[in-house]
Amino acid sequence: MQHFDQIIARLPYSKPFLFVDKLHSLDENGVEGSYTFPEDSTFYKGHFINKPVTPGVILTEVMAQIGVVCLGIFLATDTLNSEVEIALTSTQIDFFRPVFPTETVIVRSTKDYFRFHKLKCKVEMLNSNGELVCRGTIAGMMKPNNHA
Repeated sequence: MQHFDQIIARLPYSKPFLFVDKLHSLDENGVEGSYTFPEDSTFYKGHFINKPVTPGVILTEVMAQIGVVCLGIFLATDTLNSEVEIALTSTQIDFFRPVFPTETVIVRSTKDYFRFHKLKCKVEMLNSNGELVCRGTIAGMMKPNNHA
């Protein structure tokens, strides 16, 4: 049974730093989700004058939130009420295309491994035309917090 809204609600982020609009699929092997970049996002101010471009660090964060944290919450907890402690451990991302304000991106993540609380995933981001924006690997620690 899919509980996409409950997974998103358990993310440890809020606007303006929540970069998950929707999850499309989620199982023990991976996740797919999307995010649309609001035109008024503060990171566009001054990032390429008169032609704003989404910073690579933000693209990486979108991939981490959808591709690792959402999947990690799903994998690391046995109930929808459990809390998860999350820490990024590594990223390696290659960038191929820019993303502009108001664009919607799709993130696809495939689990490489999940053991000893470490989740490592292969991630890719596509634009609305299906073109590859960036891809790479992201890993993080996903530990259930039994004291929450």
